[in-house]
Order: sequence, then structure tokens, then C-alpha cells
Amino acid sequence: MPEQSHEPQGAIAGTGMGGPMDLGASEAVTLEAGPGGPAGAGPAGKPRSLWSDAWRDLRRNPVFLLSALVIVFLVFVSLWPSAIASGSPLACDLAKSQDGPGPGAPFGYDGQGCNVYTRTVYGARTSVTVGVCATLGVALLGSVLGGLAGYYGGWWDALLSRTTDIFFAIPVVLGGLVLLSVVTSNTVWPVIGFMVLLGWPQISRIARGSVITARQHDYVQAARALGASDSRILLRHIAPNAVAPVIVVATIALGTYISLEATLSYLGVGLRPPSVSWGIDISAASPYVRNAPHALLWPSGALAVTVLAFIMLGDAVRDALDPRLR
Repeated sequence: MPEQSHEPQGAIAGTGMGGPMDLGASEAVTLEAGPGGPAGAGPAGKPRSLWSDAWRDLRRNPVFLLSALVIVFLVFVSLWPSAIASGSPLACDLAKSQDGPGPGAPFGYDGQGCNVYTRTVYGARTSVTVGVCATLGVALLGSVLGGLAGYYGGWWDALLSRTTDIFFAIPVVLGGLVLLSVVTSNTVWPVIGFMVLLGWPQISRIARGSVITARQHDYVQAARALGASDSRILLRHIAPNAVAPVIVVATIALGTYISLEATLSYLGVGLRPPSVSWGIDISAASPYVRNAPHALLWPSGALAVTVLAFIMLGDAVRDALDPRLR
């Protein structure tokens, strides 16, 4: 009779030294699955995506948490400025011109006798509105044009490339001085339109490169082989995997657009009085900075903190969405 094996019933794994190593069934499963389940799976056994990993990293990033708190506060102030500032930002009293802090005016008064605190609070609405609307317009227009050029290529790609070269050759501040100087409207929309006009080429190049990279992946080729339409491939397969760089660049650019609006308003071609803007207040306070530095300090500080918060948020999002930085 053949000799019966007395080895325990279990899995046999190689030791890496040429000999077998006996494992029980439970140990074999644990070794195969690893401490976190199957490869690419989360604690609950669900497959993890780039976005879930990014959100997990962002929640642990103090830079993201701090900048997000500042931005949430700015959005709240923009929507309900009267919640923390009483009175009208246009109510001025020349008898209080350049006065220091006092009751109801913790930041003092500017050269026209206006409450600096109230104007600083209401100025956040203009900056946030311009930054968010300009970023959305730039991201939408640039992503559509760049995505189509990267997917179809050919003459459309060549035309877009030459067009972006022309727009990149236009100095932003000089272009604003020329284009906005002939606009008579005193709203934020001409400023937003100017930023979208000169800002979309940067996003379009980012989107074009991302789409070119994504369309070469195997899952896109498989979808095309199965007969999927171009619109379905773009929306369902390429866009979700190519949008991360666009989000990162747009988030960082949002702070730049806020700074650009203040610069144009400071030069007198952006928003104009009686509109309330940090750039207008900085321009009005500059001539008498020695006598009343508080009128320049607070709107400048609010502008710097706002721009810094959005830039820090963009840096945190970039670190979380870039797999090479993990």
C-alpha cells in the first residue's frame, strides 16, 4: 500500500530558500490578502480610488484644514456680511477722516471718514465673487477646448495650440488696462469676463495633456473596441481620470484672480467707486499711509490672507492628487 502522507491539511508556501513551509488555511488566506485585504482594497474590502485616497490624505493635512477654515469663513462673510458688520460701507463722515479705532470702528476710519472694518468685511464679497466666477469660467472653457483638442488632435489641436500662444503673449495687467479702460459698467462681470478671456489658455494646455495621456490607456482602447461613442468615452472614461490636474491648477489660480482683481481696481480700471473692493480701499489709502496706516493695513492684510488661503488649499490638493508625491 502507498505510504500515506502525515502532512497537515493546509497551504504550502515557498520559503524563498527552496523548501516548503506549512501554513494553515487561515494563515494562507491572511498571507495572500495582506493586512488591508486584497490589493487596492480599503478596510471594508472596497476598492480604493484616487479620490478616496486624496480625501483621506487631506483630512490629515493641517495645511488643508487651516486653509479650508479660512475659506469657509470668507464664504460666510461674503454671503452674510451684515452678520458681523453693522452699518453701510458707503456711510461716511468727513469729520472722522483718518481717525483711529473707536467704538463701532475697531479698524478706524479712512480718508473719507468711512468705517474701515465695515468696508473690509463687505470687500470680501467682491473678491470671493470674482475669484470663484472667474475660476469656474476659466476651468469650464479651458477644459472643454483643451479636452477636445487632446482627444481629436489634427487641425483642431494645431489651431488651439497657436491660439494659446497668441494669448500667452499678451501681458495680463497691460491687457486689463487696455480692455477694461473702455468699459463703463461698474459691476464685476467685465472684470470676470476679462479674466476668463486671458485665463483659459493655461487650463486648456493642462486639460489637453491630461486627455492625451488618458486616451492611451487600455480601458479607453477597450471601450472604443466595444463600440462606445466619442461622447461616452470622453465623459465616462477620460474626463474622470484627467480632471485632477485641472482641479489643482484652478484651485491655485483662484487666489491669483482675487489678487488680479485688486490690482486692476487699484489701477482704476477694475471696479470703481461706489463699489466696495479691497483694491479700491488700498488705492484710496495709499496717499496718506503715514498719517493713517490702519486704513491701508487692514484691507491689505485681508487680501493677503485670502490669497494665501487659496494658494495653500491648492498646494494641499496637488499633494493629495499627485500619486508621485505619496
